[in-house]
Amino acid sequence: MVRVATAPRRLGGMDGFTAQWSEVVPGVFRLGVARVNCYLVVDEDGLTLVDAGLPGTRRALRSVLEHLGATIEDIEAIMFTHGHFDHVGMARGLQRTSMRMLVHPGDRRLLRHPYRYARESSPLVYPLRYPRTVPGLLAMTWNRALFVGGVAATAELRHGEPAEVPGRPTVLWTPGHTNGHCGFFFERPGVLFTGDALVTLDPYTGERGPRIIAGAATADSDRALQSLDVFAEPDARMLLPGHGEPWTGGAAVAIERARAAGRR
Repeated sequence: MVRVATAPRRLGGMDGFTAQWSEVVPGVFRLGVARVNCYLVVDEDGLTLVDAGLPGTRRALRSVLEHLGATIEDIEAIMFTHGHFDHVGMARGLQRTSMRMLVHPGDRRLLRHPYRYARESSPLVYPLRYPRTVPGLLAMTWNRALFVGGVAATAELRHGEPAEVPGRPTVLWTPGHTNGHCGFFFERPGVLFTGDALVTLDPYTGERGPRIIAGAATADSDRALQSLDVFAEPDARMLLPGHGEPWTGGAAVAIERARAAGRR
C-alpha cells in the first residue's frame, strides 16, 4: 500500500544541495535535487522512473523505495523525456540487464553522449546576466552534474503510441528543446510529464512560471514554442516539469504563458 507523503521529505544538508522527495498525487513521486526533477510512477503493474535526474538524486530514490517497501530491482524501466545530462544522471548506476531504457529515436545518440547537445547560445553568459542562478549551478555541480555517463536505449518511443511500461502512458513528441524530446501522459493518475519542453523554473535565468528553457540548453526555441500545442491534447489534471513546481492551472493556460514569456 502506497502511503501519502503530506509534505516534501528533505534528506538533510543545505537547501538545493540535498535531495528531497514528495508524493504529488497518489502513486506519483517527485524526486529532486539542485532544481532538477525526476519522477517515480507506481502502477499496479510495476514501477517506472521518468527521467533519471542528477547522480545526487540517488539518495532520494532509495528513500522513496524504502517508503514503498520496494527495491531498485522493482523498477521496470526508465523513460527519458530527453537525453541531457541532468536527466540521465542516475541511469548508468541503476542499469541492469532486465531494466529497459526508453527514448525517442531523435535523442538516442544524445542519451549515449549526454553533454553533446545543440544549443542556441553559450551557457557561460547566463550566470553574468542572471547572478541569482549561481547557487543552483553550484548545487548541480555538487551533485555530480559534470560526471554523468551515457546509456544505450533498449527501446524507442513513438509519438501518439503507448509506451510499453507500467501504466502505458501516451508518448507526446515535442521537439525543440532537443530533437527527440517527448512528454508522457499517464491517464490513470491524470498527469502529464512535460520534461524540459515546458518548465515552471528556468535554471539558466531563475525565472518562474510556465516557459521554455533558455537557449543555453535549447536547440531551437521557435520549434519548442510551436511544439507546445501537443500538450493541450490530453486532459491532464497536473503538469509535472523537469524543473520547477507542479502546475495545476491547466495545459492551455501554461502554453499561453510560455509563449508570452517567449525565448531567452
